[in-house]
Amino acid sequence: MIDMANMPKGALHGIKVLDLSRVLAGPSCTQVLADLGAEVIKVERPHIGDETRHWAPPTFSDDTSAYYATINRNKKSLTVDITTPTGQTIIKQLIADSDILVENFKVGGLKKYGLDYDSLKQSNPRLIYASLTGFGQTGPDAARPGYDYIIQGLSADEYHGPSDGEPHKVGVAVVDLFAGLQLTIGIQAALLSRQNTGVGQHVDVALLDSALAMLANVGMNHLASDKIPPRLGNQHPNIVPYQVFAGEGEQHFILACGNDSQFAKLCTMLAVDWHTDERFATNPQRVANRELLCSDLTKQFAKQPRTYWLEVLDQAGIPCGAIHNVAEALAMPQAQARNMIVNFTEQGSPVRALGNPIKLSASPVSYRTPPPQLSEHTDSTLAKLGYDSEMIAKLKADGIV
Repeated sequence: MIDMANMPKGALHGIKVLDLSRVLAGPSCTQVLADLGAEVIKVERPHIGDETRHWAPPTFSDDTSAYYATINRNKKSLTVDITTPTGQTIIKQLIADSDILVENFKVGGLKKYGLDYDSLKQSNPRLIYASLTGFGQTGPDAARPGYDYIIQGLSADEYHGPSDGEPHKVGVAVVDLFAGLQLTIGIQAALLSRQNTGVGQHVDVALLDSALAMLANVGMNHLASDKIPPRLGNQHPNIVPYQVFAGEGEQHFILACGNDSQFAKLCTMLAVDWHTDERFATNPQRVANRELLCSDLTKQFAKQPRTYWLEVLDQAGIPCGAIHNVAEALAMPQAQARNMIVNFTEQGSPVRALGNPIKLSASPVSYRTPPPQLSEHTDSTLAKLGYDSEMIAKLKADGIV
């Protein structure tokens, strides 16, 4: 259990973030900032809130949807109708004292409310204005909406799976999450730049750009060869053997021989001399003769159950691993030791959440508050801006907050 009461201040303590983003990509960024100590005010639509509040089941016992809880801890919930002049005034009051604004509206969508970067930097030149869109602020597709699944297809990130079947998407919205991390990096770079220049800037991150960057070695293989990399399913395009095999009874596991030395250890363990065969002695030769080698390995591994292979491979120093379901993954002693499950019961919430993977020795992440209930902090936030109880009541009656 992490002792929140005696935690040191986070690395971003004192940084104020106004979060106008919704769903997954933008909120995943602002949760990282919040975990690192920033004060994050999440702006939501009155009576409706972020769409993910309603993406259920499942929910926790307080009706918080699991999806919403994924990326909204450590935040305050303020409901404001930004389409109204009064709502826009409230947002501008908050921006005057904010370091960062995060938004994922369509390009130009906030300009009609006077909440675009060019308008806001006039009153707060230190503002870091972070935009996360499907296709970025420029280019012929800038106005198009972006969705993780579609971007996976457009970017070729979905161009994997078995060679003889339909392409497969990644199991989670990996483009959204990766773009959220890229936005976080851009924001932190802008904060460092502001220390030197005294002024903020516009951070522009696109789902498509992030997805194309995720192509990594697969994209580089194409740039180096002008060839379209084939769909290899669970196989690696540049390393062999590096894929899924099945033990006796079709129990699957992963074998990952990353170099010739590990392959030689594998051959010794299997009592075969493939590592001295010119067809398999080096990784390029193994890639060229992939089907022949992997066919022979498949026959070898079918002779014993998965538990046997995982034990002997591990003892021989050959990288391998089981394929877990979610429950098995989260129950791993290593995951427990690394505090990768966060329990908010001490804060009176039933929510359990996935932990932050960033481990800082002097200013660690913290889990101060569970995902907020809709409008939970509206009254207190408005009171700090100078609104008295009568004014707040009228704003509520008018549907503005």
